[in-house]
Parts: sequence; C-alpha cells; structure tokens
Amino acid sequence: MHNTLINNFNPDGVVTINRVTLKPEYTVDDLQERVALLCENVKTYHSETGFIGGMVLLNSGRISNEGSTIGQAVESPLKDREALIVTFWRSFEDHEASHRSPTFQPLFKDVLALCENGNEEIAYTMLWQGRAYTPEEARKAREAKEKYTTRAA
Repeated sequence: MHNTLINNFNPDGVVTINRVTLKPEYTVDDLQERVALLCENVKTYHSETGFIGGMVLLNSGRISNEGSTIGQAVESPLKDREALIVTFWRSFEDHEASHRSPTFQPLFKDVLALCENGNEEIAYTMLWQGRAYTPEEARKAREAKEKYTTRAA
C-alpha cells in the first residue's frame, strides 16, 4: 500500500503555488468562478501532458495559536480575500508548457485581473507527503514506539 497523499505524484514532481489576494471590488464567488474555468481547462488539456492534480485554498481567517510563535493573533486580516492555488505536475517543464497554451492564457488573465498583489507562482519540490494511518497501522505504530523508544531517566 502506498503512503502517498497525492496519487500518481512522483518524488521528482513539482508543486506550484500561486498566492492570490483579491481586490476589494471582487468576491470569493468571482474567484471561484474564474478559477473553476481555469482548472477545468488545465484538467481537459493537460491531464495527459504532466498535470497530476490541484487544489484551491481560501484563507478562513483563523490563526492557530497552538501552531504560531508570533503572539496570540485573533484573526487574519486576509480572511476571505486570500487564496492559494496549488497544482501538482510531473515536471516544471510540463507546467511551463501549460502556461504557454493558447486556451490557458485568456483564462489565466481573467484570474489575474482579480488580484491586487500581481502574481508570483513559485515551484516547490516535495520533501515529504503522506496520508494518515489506518486505525490498525496507528495501533501498530504506537506499540512499536512504546516497545523500541528509550525514555530518558
């Protein structure tokens, strides 16, 4: 059984992330509509040329005080205004070719028109990915940890 989170994503693949901050005159609905058209285009025209999958994430406004070390924040000022568009590709070259596609460019420009921050798309390489254990796997992992981990006295 594979322990990968993203099916068919190999270790040499590339993850790209676009950070979109909406201009005040646009709504999340505007973003969802334009990004949906863009994503449908990528799935239709690039599923056989390197596209593995993707997701779009909206800033919920919540800030984890348990996971943050910069003080006790109340709420992100970018709530419902910031989104991340994350895509998974076989290679960086495949990703770049998708952007040169004539069917992609007009839809991409429509999304960029919503952005007050311009656009910078950064490509990342995967260092780790994984899914949660099944209940049985989790039980075995705890047993092994308890059996083989030495505790400091």
